Amino acid sequence: MGKLRFTTIAIFAAGTSLLAAGCGGGNSSGGKGGDTGEGGTGPGSGNAGTSGEAGAGGGGSSGSSGSSGTTGTGGDTGSGGSTAGASGGGTTGAAGTSGRAGTTGTAGTGGRAGTTGAAGTGGRGGTTGAAGRGGTTGAAGRGGTTGAGGTGTQTIFFLDVGGEVQTSPAENPNPRTIVASAGQGPDGIAVDLAAGHIFWTGMGNPSTDDGFIRRSNLDGSNVMTLVPAGGTYTPKQMRVDPASNKMYWSDREGMRVMRANMDGSGVEALVTTGTTATDRMDLSRWCVGMAIDTAGGWFYWSQKGGDNAGVGSIRRAHIVMPSGQTSTNRTDIEILFSGLPEPIDLDLDLEAGMIYWADRGDDTISRGPIAIPAGSTAANRKDRQIIVRQVPEAIGVALDKRRGRLYYTGGTGELGRANLDGSNQAEITVSGGAFTGIVVVDLP
Repeated sequence: MGKLRFTTIAIFAAGTSLLAAGCGGGNSSGGKGGDTGEGGTGPGSGNAGTSGEAGAGGGGSSGSSGSSGTTGTGGDTGSGGSTAGASGGGTTGAAGTSGRAGTTGTAGTGGRAGTTGAAGTGGRGGTTGAAGRGGTTGAAGRGGTTGAGGTGTQTIFFLDVGGEVQTSPAENPNPRTIVASAGQGPDGIAVDLAAGHIFWTGMGNPSTDDGFIRRSNLDGSNVMTLVPAGGTYTPKQMRVDPASNKMYWSDREGMRVMRANMDGSGVEALVTTGTTATDRMDLSRWCVGMAIDTAGGWFYWSQKGGDNAGVGSIRRAHIVMPSGQTSTNRTDIEILFSGLPEPIDLDLDLEAGMIYWADRGDDTISRGPIAIPAGSTAANRKDRQIIVRQVPEAIGVALDKRRGRLYYTGGTGELGRANLDGSNQAEITVSGGAFTGIVVVDLP
């Protein structure tokens, strides 16, 4: 008997962008500690500012506090200490206040950092803080990465192609359904922790061009449609980048890599590999996996080919379209791997320069360097490493780099994990469903 196939199916962020994707999120950097205040000088010197407190670990770095005010009459200026805002993976925290400017020489109130001072959990770049009274303008917070926050409960979100969004703690697995009616053929999933949203793609009916993208709160409530049916053909793995207010996905039968604003507006094609019904019969044109490296300016995708046909490829191109070019004729596309059995979902370890993927053709999870070795080509490179075997109908893959793990799903209802090198492989659950996209985050 041939392999079981699912005609309606193909999981930190973070690239490093702010939350994660059809598979996996990126990591966030922790908040920075505050500066220690300096004591005043001169007669009647002001009191020393309090020392800054370290921000909680998490996503984007907090904005710096504004500098202290000028010396008031009758006394000397004491520099106020600054406090780093708590970060988490969300927007920048508010800076602590410095000394106040006054007639008796106390320092002015320091500027506040990002505009949304609450501790977040998935990194979003803060905006420039307002100037303090008597101080200077606070510096803007820096963007964090997609996916996991600093500390919290490691949590998996994943999809059942039958129409459900499910979740489970990673350490003590107990899968449960949080969206029971997610639409037909959910496949790619991403999370924006700072905004408290789950995003997912739905393939719809592949023969009727009615794919869609939806969103809910983290608890599964308030489901809404962002890209309506027909706004994309059969969307697969997806990523979100809140810092640029963009979401990205691969469109399988649409033979495209696509992007839109996070509210669903401004849908556009970044890559188009075919346009006709005849083109669609060539499965090597079908775009499936998706990953982004916003800092490096790249997006990555897979083109799967037929069932274990050995014509699959992994490619990348610049996020910024070359001047004067379009999705159909852009010349900056790089093929990183070719001749693969049937690559599906992707995830990136940018620090290590590695790309991970699920391959449904040979039921494996693989990885390899992003860079092609000197003297090799995409077709003959020998550095693909198969790290997990026997994942039936392998589809989703998501990295948890902070703990050195990866998670994966299979089309026969398998949810498993292993170390990044493939050791300590274990099944979390096996159900009668068909699991697709997966993402791993740290809930606060």
